[in-house]
Amino acid sequence: MTLFTLRRGIISTGWIAEQVVRRGTNDVVHKVTAVGSRSAEKAQKFINEFVNGDKTGRAYGTYDKVYADKDRGSLSRPYLGTPHTYHYTNALDALKAKKHVLCEKPVTCNAAELRSLITTAKENGVFFMEAPWTRFQPLAKEVKELIDSGTPGLPVVVHADFSVDFGIDKLPLTHPTMLDPKLGGGGPYPLIWTILALYEHPANKRTKPSNVTGTMYKTPITGVDCNTSYIVTFSPNSSTGSTLAAQAVLSCSMNVVSHNPGVTIRFEKGTSYTVQYFQEGKPGEISREDIRTFEYVGSGWHFQADEVARCVRDGKLESELWSHDKSILEMQVRRQGGYRFPDGIEKVPL
Repeated sequence: MTLFTLRRGIISTGWIAEQVVRRGTNDVVHKVTAVGSRSAEKAQKFINEFVNGDKTGRAYGTYDKVYADKDRGSLSRPYLGTPHTYHYTNALDALKAKKHVLCEKPVTCNAAELRSLITTAKENGVFFMEAPWTRFQPLAKEVKELIDSGTPGLPVVVHADFSVDFGIDKLPLTHPTMLDPKLGGGGPYPLIWTILALYEHPANKRTKPSNVTGTMYKTPITGVDCNTSYIVTFSPNSSTGSTLAAQAVLSCSMNVVSHNPGVTIRFEKGTSYTVQYFQEGKPGEISREDIRTFEYVGSGWHFQADEVARCVRDGKLESELWSHDKSILEMQVRRQGGYRFPDGIEKVPL
């Protein structure tokens, strides 16, 4: 049996791009055929070091040349190292060139930009997806299967935190992913567990949250978000048929490390992941505990690329695992913190 081969381009040669080209899946094949960077020399260096020096790969000093290379890469990656505020322009150019796009998170600066990209993708008949890497890892898939099985009962509360101490008081003010407001940075990373455990839950019927509240502390260094907390509530809805009553309490920070475990999902009958099963009729008394450990090649960044390859192989223009509505929900939740980009950054106003 001949495996499907996805010919793809890489846009920007940062650390994430290095992780994504690492492989560990055996049902699809990826071939990097074009790499775009700020210089052709940097692009060639990436090919030499991370694409095994493949002589058929082309190195370009601009992104536009990757989009225009009609004989190469059917998938462009409009981020993988570029600042978030460039996502909309990069993705738009790639989609108009009729390239399938996997765009790093957060996919855009606001929901209006995202809707514009979704429309452009549909008009050009190409695949488009945001890349929330955790959602495609085997751990997340196994947790999802456990939730959908109904074994632990309905989810009640999700606690999720994604925080890293970046030492922001020592970073340059122009740091692209942390301190420079013109280059974006940040993102509601723990929201992935809310979408997986609550929004996607069969009892919810894809009903939007009934309420979202958020609060944010902005560092006085440059005014960007430093500590963010938000609560996402799902209530039963007779018009959609949702019977889910649950809440997610989420936080992310860039000046302190995450607590352990970073994610706790509390169900009617147990907690995940480690999965702890409670004694019936004795809340808090554990009857048994299942522990699962996962290890991935390159920290598991390649699984999102594999999802794209399978979708393209099967003629899909949208992923079922991370459909467009989930990215739109993410953008709407982000807005609740009250953060606003500098003038001119958002290319499509709300």
